[in-house]
Amino acid sequence: MGRAYQNRKESIAKTATAKSRVYSKYGREIYVVAKSGGADPDTNISLRGLIDRARKDQVPAHVIANALDKASGVGGEDYSPARYEGFGPGNCMVIVECLTDNPNRTFGDVRNCFTKCKVKIGAPGTTAHMFDHCAIFNFAGDDEDVVLEALMEADVDVTDVEVENGMVTVFAPHTEYANTKQALVAAFPEVEFETDEIQFVAQNSMDMPEDDIPMMEKFLDMLEDCDDVQRVYHNANF
Repeated sequence: MGRAYQNRKESIAKTATAKSRVYSKYGREIYVVAKSGGADPDTNISLRGLIDRARKDQVPAHVIANALDKASGVGGEDYSPARYEGFGPGNCMVIVECLTDNPNRTFGDVRNCFTKCKVKIGAPGTTAHMFDHCAIFNFAGDDEDVVLEALMEADVDVTDVEVENGMVTVFAPHTEYANTKQALVAAFPEVEFETDEIQFVAQNSMDMPEDDIPMMEKFLDMLEDCDDVQRVYHNANF
């Protein structure tokens, strides 16, 4: 069985309020990526992948367009990344990624989620050393050797290539995201990515004790409800 990572195919929310929150998170991330690397998806490969992912999650076109328009203008919000680490229910390891225009507010919101769920937020580095920061690409295929050969010919530094259930998953250092995607698209022009993003992947997973599952679900829901939280990573199976 391959290493566990998060496929966001199921991330689209069901209620109107939750959908609005998902759209807002995508809009903020698109704005930041476009602001830092340019608002043209043809020249900003990270932005192109993010927009593709937003469309798969049914984010409306006007949300994407508004974020790009804001990034192309002068001024606008000044968001910066923030990352928090700690231990969740069952003593699982947790990383919380945020985009914020007010770090004090964001830290307070995230810390409140830990406190109300009776778990502990830690200092930077508390759990990150137990995760790999990976570029991940998942697509249909069954020949690991062909994919690996194409990446090696392009001189891409790949961490691992796995094949499972008719799907190929490529793992590379997060710094190799652009090189890896360009090599895959060049070698397989018709490729359609199920997963195309940078994630933290736990080096080891743990089975969540059954008694801790309700609190873990509450904890994740509370973090998801925080406007500044973009993604939550953990090493728990439940």
